[in-house]
Amino acid sequence: MAAASKTGTISVTLPSDREIRLTRVFHAPRKLIFEAISKPEHVARWWGPRESTTTISDMDFRVGGAWRFVQRAADGSEFGFRGEYREIVPPERVVQTFEWEGLPGHISVETMTLDERDGMTTLTTTSVFTSVEDRDGMLQSGMEKGASETYDRLEEFVQTLV
Repeated sequence: MAAASKTGTISVTLPSDREIRLTRVFHAPRKLIFEAISKPEHVARWWGPRESTTTISDMDFRVGGAWRFVQRAADGSEFGFRGEYREIVPPERVVQTFEWEGLPGHISVETMTLDERDGMTTLTTTSVFTSVEDRDGMLQSGMEKGASETYDRLEEFVQTLV
């Protein structure tokens, strides 16, 4: 599966019955991508779909630190997301948990890697779910469109850091 977006293409693959892998190439060095994902003032400017705003209620970017983001849609509805950082290797790798507060207890583990070649960075996130049903539920949630828009916004934001 691949979703073409305004500025790039996100590839969505299913490496196993409990995994989703997202891959996208960014026109920026990985140190800038890492900066954009590791600072709360930056994350609030690009995380989530375009029609929403994101508030960072907690982002303790260290191993063992917690994060919580709240998206507010145009109609005023709010959606909370949270997790914990398990591994951080600047500027190449972050492992964290991910949970949508609307479906508590369904926690995935996300491993994001940043690989730079010739000033371009390939961001790969592999999410591992506790069951095939959780993975399929995520796929059916519209996550591909949301991830594509989010990555477009990250691409645009990172250009402001150059």
